[in-house]
Order: sequence, then structure tokens, then C-alpha cells
Amino acid sequence: MSEISKKERQILLVMRKVLANIIKDTTPDHRSMKHPLSDPTIQQIRECLGLISLRERELADDAGVQMEKPYFSDEKPAAEVISFTPPGGKTKKES
Repeated sequence: MSEISKKERQILLVMRKVLANIIKDTTPDHRSMKHPLSDPTIQQIRECLGLISLRERELADDAGVQMEKPYFSDEKPAAEVISFTPPGGKTKKES
């Protein structure tokens, strides 16, 4: 990965974090309260985050890096490892 793309990734990361913090800091505690940001501003922030994500994906694809998908810590994994015992209860090592 070139020095320029590393710097661009760093800039995108900081921009995404700043926008996320602005959202956190300005979001009212209750849904009944009016949001301090106007609807057009909220839409522009969404568009900015979308463009940042798109560019991060392009940089990752160019670098051959697999982008990680976010997940919840209590989310059940897509695959689950189970132990399997053949009929008769003996494994190959025991035979």
C-alpha cells in the first residue's frame, strides 16, 4: 500500500470518527425531543458517511485487503462447530 493511500485511509478514519462523535453529542436523550441539527444537515452527514465508506472500500479493494464487517459482541456466529461421533460411538483413533 502506498504512502498516499495510507494517509488517505487515516484521514477517512478520523473524519468518520468525528462525524460519529457529532452524531452522539447532538442526539437527544429521548425521541420526543427535537434534534438540534436540521433535517438537511442530518441527510448531508449520512451522505458523507456513505462516501467515506465507499472510498474506504475502494482503497481496501485496491490494496487487496478484506474489509471486516462489524458485529455485536453477543451476536451468534454464522457457523457453529459441533462434535460428531459416528454410530457405535467409536472414533477412528479408538479402533
